[in-house]
Amino acid sequence: MENYVWFILGGYLSGSVLFAYSIPKAIKHIDVRTVSEDGNPGTYNAFKYGGFWCGVCVLLAELLKGFLPVWLCMRTLGAGRLPFALVMASPVFGHAYSVFHHGRGGKAIAVSFGVMIAILPEIRPLVILIACYLLFSLLLPIKDHRMRSVVTYACFAAASILLIEKTQIVLGNLIVAGIVIYRHTRGRPEEAIGTYSRDTKRMFKLR
Repeated sequence: MENYVWFILGGYLSGSVLFAYSIPKAIKHIDVRTVSEDGNPGTYNAFKYGGFWCGVCVLLAELLKGFLPVWLCMRTLGAGRLPFALVMASPVFGHAYSVFHHGRGGKAIAVSFGVMIAILPEIRPLVILIACYLLFSLLLPIKDHRMRSVVTYACFAAASILLIEKTQIVLGNLIVAGIVIYRHTRGRPEEAIGTYSRDTKRMFKLR
């Protein structure tokens, strides 16, 4: 367990770097947390408000920060022990509750995909997550983005229990799903960073 602690800490610090905030800030001189309606420092808002190339840079950086600590742990210590589940979850938790932003963070979608890419050639978690997103985006579309993400990650967690044998991978998927679901419900980014959408602000002014 002692050896895994360093990768858990490294994963948390890696996840805590909010590229969807820092890259648009550097390239376009905008704070996506204040210009967006949901206040989320995430890849979607980087594309929407920063433009295509800004969004691509953010997407790659967000994937990498989830990928790198998990991949390094697999190559160094392997993925055969239970603490590996915490290594998987650490960059996702870091993005959701960044130490560099006073515990404020984002919804942790892109970084969770980076984690699933890192555990290849165990391909089932990545395939399941992609399949769930496609299912609720195209075949059984859920219009509300927040609800779509909640349902997607809930199904991802359930499918992981049913279809994956490795306990540490299943546990990692469950923790990742739990973090994302919480951030989309009770731990909403706009609450965490202290900003609200324009409609919400107007609602409070009317009261």
